[in-house]
Amino acid sequence: MRAAVITQPSSIEIATVDDPAPGPREVVVEVAATGLCGTDLHILQGEFAPKLPIIPGHEFAGQVVALGSEVTELALGDQVAVDPSLYCFECRYCRLGHNNLCERWAAIGVTHPGAAAEYAVAPVANCVRLPDHVDAQDAALIEPLSCAVRGHDVLRSRLASRVLVYGAGTMGLMMLQLAKATGAASVDIVDINAERLATAWQLGCSAGAASADELDRPPYGWDLVVDATGNAKAIQDALGRVGKGGTYLQFGVADYAARATIEPYRIYNQEITITGSMAVLHSFERAADLFATGVIDPRVFISDRLPLAAFPDAVARFQAGIGRKIQIQLGLATA
Repeated sequence: MRAAVITQPSSIEIATVDDPAPGPREVVVEVAATGLCGTDLHILQGEFAPKLPIIPGHEFAGQVVALGSEVTELALGDQVAVDPSLYCFECRYCRLGHNNLCERWAAIGVTHPGAAAEYAVAPVANCVRLPDHVDAQDAALIEPLSCAVRGHDVLRSRLASRVLVYGAGTMGLMMLQLAKATGAASVDIVDINAERLATAWQLGCSAGAASADELDRPPYGWDLVVDATGNAKAIQDALGRVGKGGTYLQFGVADYAARATIEPYRIYNQEITITGSMAVLHSFERAADLFATGVIDPRVFISDRLPLAAFPDAVARFQAGIGRKIQIQLGLATA
């Protein structure tokens, strides 16, 4: 089969590799589409300690084309979205239900061959069957949506919260949509990219600007502040915008070397909660259900649909901040 392969840091090749075969409790999925994510850039930079070479692609959906000998839950031809998370289910964190903090955490497309390929293997337990009305290419958005659902679980947002989101990329826009769906009184967006801000306005943000200084601060500040950029300057600014009794969520993936500061007295005196959300936890099936109800519009979120041969170009576009969700769609002919 054909696949995109990260052979070494900063190097991507389109290569022919062996077709995968399923283990007893695994299936082979013919990939309909896989989305690019900030995690892919970190892998390309040599972070997250993956063993190279690796086939990336952890946001994906497609059709089941082969079944392991012990698989009874799915049938050939089923359309599925795949949770890429792989846990040991044995370590302290797995036993406590914090599987996303697994001491042996792994993931399809990060530590195991991913979906930037014609076919990918997945445990049957990680597959969610899609309703007939859901397009499998669009359904590659379920994985990032499941991360956003997990983020909202951590936020524990209440009705009528005032929300401020830094970043109007895919994840920031999903946080916007979920905040609206969970009854936020207002959702303001900060992004220096005018095109992305325009999309935030299209999706119904309360206000959007290139700087939080340009926004009308709510009388008691923002109850919930979310960084969806991973940018150190944005994070530093966002920490200063949390109102008394409010919560700051580190949702964007920052570089290892990124640093930000906050006065400990302020955390104490104003009872500010600072927390984080890592990947997926008990949220994938709920995200699939939400996706099926139309909580997000794929036509808005997917800005680029490119063939596998264009994977290096897709990465370059993503690195340059062009578009929103960039997808590799395996049914597309080479441009």
